[in-house]
Amino acid sequence: MIKTDYLVIGSGIAGLSFAIKASDNGTVSLITKRNLFDSSTGKAQGGVACVTDKEDSFAEHIQDTLVAGAGLCDEEMVELLVKSAPARIEELIKLGVKFTKKDYKESEFELGLEGGHSKRRILHAGDITGNEIERVLIENINKKDNIIVYEDHMAVDLLIDKNQKEKKCYGAYIYDINKRKVELFVAKVVILATGGTGKVYLYTSNPDVATGDGVAMAYRAGADIANMEFMQFHPTCLYNPQAKSFLISEAVRGEGAILKNQKGEAFMSKYHLLKDLAPRDIVARAIDTELKNSGDHFVYLDITSKPNKFFLKRFPNIYEKCLKYGIDMSKDMIPVVPAAHYCCGGIDVNKYAQTTITNLFAIGETACNGVHGANRLASNSLLDGLVSAELAYQKSKEMLENIKIKENIKNFINESTGNGDPAVMLQNWDEIRRLMWNYAGIVRTDDRLSMALKRIKILNSEVAQHFKNFKVSIELLELRNILDVAEIIVMSAMARKESVGLHYSLDYPEKSTKKVKTIINKQQHRE
Repeated sequence: MIKTDYLVIGSGIAGLSFAIKASDNGTVSLITKRNLFDSSTGKAQGGVACVTDKEDSFAEHIQDTLVAGAGLCDEEMVELLVKSAPARIEELIKLGVKFTKKDYKESEFELGLEGGHSKRRILHAGDITGNEIERVLIENINKKDNIIVYEDHMAVDLLIDKNQKEKKCYGAYIYDINKRKVELFVAKVVILATGGTGKVYLYTSNPDVATGDGVAMAYRAGADIANMEFMQFHPTCLYNPQAKSFLISEAVRGEGAILKNQKGEAFMSKYHLLKDLAPRDIVARAIDTELKNSGDHFVYLDITSKPNKFFLKRFPNIYEKCLKYGIDMSKDMIPVVPAAHYCCGGIDVNKYAQTTITNLFAIGETACNGVHGANRLASNSLLDGLVSAELAYQKSKEMLENIKIKENIKNFINESTGNGDPAVMLQNWDEIRRLMWNYAGIVRTDDRLSMALKRIKILNSEVAQHFKNFKVSIELLELRNILDVAEIIVMSAMARKESVGLHYSLDYPEKSTKKVKTIINKQQHRE
């Protein structure tokens, strides 16, 4: 048994930020499924939204966020997010993050513009902002004596005390991937920061680790899960069989790139007044419509109006990657397709990132705190990770001294000696991701969702038997999690009888006037 004050599960911007802060107040065990750098944060290209320019204002950033959220944002949380941004950015800079400055005036940041923003307010580090932030946070983690990092460890399930009137979390079963055994981690406070759920879909910009582990564990533990129908599909992933999950940043369209069909026709003016700078849900749906109408597999992103030197300064990483696949952005249009990108729903939390289970917090993309509503505004995600980590730390700090470490806990029991059939697991993995892409993707219908749910329940039953009858493995744990996440997404989509933000149903094309969250709870929705 490993005892700690704080158990942090996940090593993206939210988990690392929380761990650094919490280490000043107690011992921290930081769990990460691969190595510390394996997260969606490290792949984030665009930047962090923050009001820094005198021509900009909090009110405008708030309004842009609310508009993108399509009326379903929690306005108090949006205001808190936006007004907290300068302090969180200052913290990053003090830790060592170097945001790109203007050439001629070193005191001013070079601010990017992205879809849905009315002003330039995106702080960035070239086109590898997430990489720079992740690098600096990890450097600071390694300096902290109070933090023990457990790489190649994956959470299996949360430890929940169900004997009380209220459910309490007191740790988690953690699978040591190298030793192939499950260990017991007991903590006063548990923080879920496991990132997104993109791997539940066939095409995604997310890294392989994004299998919705935190959402699935919280669901099985009985926590409320909110708004999971709102999956953001990034409009522009590079279409190339060799380019796995490579994103062409929103910032490329912010700098003047134009979407064109394979006939060379610009088409976004048919779908939105902002054309190529429309919010992501509009752009992704427009591309999906164009592809369905034409039968083509991709559209083009054209930024050939810019000179070669522009790309070397503003988008060196994207430019180099495209060159690797024979595409010169200054001469060639880039083939792109939409892909599952960001989950605007998640574990339902309050202002301080507390879930409906006592002593269990959720931060970053794993959580749903209301700031994104029905659609996330570009570059608000890294900011949300920073702000939610701070709020969770402040609240958990108040609670810590009054929480006792639980004793006499049963060890994880799995006496099976056999290995699961890899062919069966591979088949189930492939089937669920294709099923979600075709039936619960960018455009949905009741019939598609109903068929999807029936098949998901069958697959879930099969995997539950595997979990009982075979040794634990990372492949089995991830399959179990994406099936739970798929079930939640489909049930959430079936519950929302309207089209709003990222949820578009052909059966309910109109938006409702009701401002409600979709809440899914295992006890209420599953036999």
